[in-house]
Amino acid sequence: MADIEVRKLALSHFWVAFGAFGLAAVFGFYQVLERSELIPAIQSPGVYFASVSTHGVLMAYVLTTFFIMGFGYVTAVSSLKTPLWNPKWAWIGFWTSTVGTGLAAIPLLLGRASVLYTFYPPVQAHPLFYIGATLLVVGSWFWCVIMIVMHGQWKKAHPGEPVPLPMFATTANAILWLWTSAGVAAEVLFQLVPWALGLKQTVDVGLARTLFAWTLHPIVYFWLIPAYIALYSFVPKAAGGKLFSHELGRIAFVMLLVMSLPIGFHHLYMDPEQGAGFKLAHGVLTFLVAVPTLLTAFTVTASVEMGGRAKGGTGLFGWIGTLPWRNPMMLAGILAASMLVLGGFGGLVNASYALNAMVHNTAWVAGHFHLIFGGTTIIMYMAIAYYLWPSVTGKPLYSSKMVLVQLWSWFWGFVILTTAWHILGLLGQPRRISTVTYNSPLTFAWDPYVLTMVVGGTVLTASAALFVYILAKSHRQKETGPVQAYEIEYVEDLEPVTRVHPLLNGFSVWNIVIAALMLANFGYPIAQFFLIKTFGSVAWGY
Repeated sequence: MADIEVRKLALSHFWVAFGAFGLAAVFGFYQVLERSELIPAIQSPGVYFASVSTHGVLMAYVLTTFFIMGFGYVTAVSSLKTPLWNPKWAWIGFWTSTVGTGLAAIPLLLGRASVLYTFYPPVQAHPLFYIGATLLVVGSWFWCVIMIVMHGQWKKAHPGEPVPLPMFATTANAILWLWTSAGVAAEVLFQLVPWALGLKQTVDVGLARTLFAWTLHPIVYFWLIPAYIALYSFVPKAAGGKLFSHELGRIAFVMLLVMSLPIGFHHLYMDPEQGAGFKLAHGVLTFLVAVPTLLTAFTVTASVEMGGRAKGGTGLFGWIGTLPWRNPMMLAGILAASMLVLGGFGGLVNASYALNAMVHNTAWVAGHFHLIFGGTTIIMYMAIAYYLWPSVTGKPLYSSKMVLVQLWSWFWGFVILTTAWHILGLLGQPRRISTVTYNSPLTFAWDPYVLTMVVGGTVLTASAALFVYILAKSHRQKETGPVQAYEIEYVEDLEPVTRVHPLLNGFSVWNIVIAALMLANFGYPIAQFFLIKTFGSVAWGY
């Protein structure tokens, strides 16, 4: 990738993302120690909840947003083979998000925004937190516009031709983020900022939670789509195979865009402000969003199998042993898929109208979303970073052996940590607590799993440190000659694709479908707060 501007832009985004990741990992390690009560001297509920809030914001918003933007710029330029549209806008977006991150970090680190990453009222944060978070999102909208414009320009310059799959998926993610962030943007701008500034004395908690539910589940797919892009575009290439079905990939990304939005109420099953009918409708749609993941599993597995058989694999499963397990992208893809299967099962439990009641607000929930996000999503972010690093720095990776150690340790760390959390959840341990201040036969049964949690957290912290070290060491290597050009290569299609149906090459119709679904599933649930008398809540918190 020869465009120096894009390389600088991508590296800037990646380093903000991975710097936030490293800091968040340290906070995560502190939290497992606090919850274990192994070191009484460090126990402090105030510090704990400041740490949890900072950890969640850095991981869920800062790491993901900056990584996705950086990866998006690289994908657009390398897959479309065109220059970046409006680099000035890209830099404005970057600095807007960076300034917003810095502003939000101040009250977080000072313990004046201990509202967790969901920042549900009536717990109130310092106004600077809400303003900073808003700027972070606004900066990302610049990226969305650039991706959509580049998609449209390429289609105009290549009439009738299919947009490359990686760019098609990236544009879908940009559109998804615009729809997704609208809910939380409305909540923050019209409810939380005026309330935190003292312009309003109370806040409608039910409306705030409903608006955040608009965002809360679709954001998971905003995080996941870059991982899916790598699964479709890089993993089969690493295996030596070809993409089994280009069209199935497009169908999967369209379904992720459309079906992931109107499903947020499964997070509100236990809340009283929404009716059972709407909750059931969201629950049904939640199960349907599993379909594109199943399509992805089929397509990617078939693509990888072709590579394994081309290398001499025979029999029903003999091809698995011939795969290049020492290739970081291949290894990460296999490990990510393993965690996705387990995490996906937990997600189906959470989405079930009845079963959710058993695990609601327990450690099971933390185990589920850490396995999907920290496990499946982040290990693919790591693999993408390892793959792109030579291209954006012009230098090879420092140590391929360290890379393999890091990926395996990340996998086993999450297996250990989240297995303990799932069991603790089934044994009734609540989430969102710093310590357990009572003793009973039930709490004594938690002890071995709490210790297991600490082991998993320790492995993950060491793995996170190794990841950042590898990237930093690779980036700071002395140049021994001219900067090398490391090309980004995407998988070839099994059969040449010269045309696709217009519905699988653009998003105009799908935006109309999304608007209709959102109106049907969120229209009255939001409007009711303005049609009937509700009671606001006063603030409590910092």
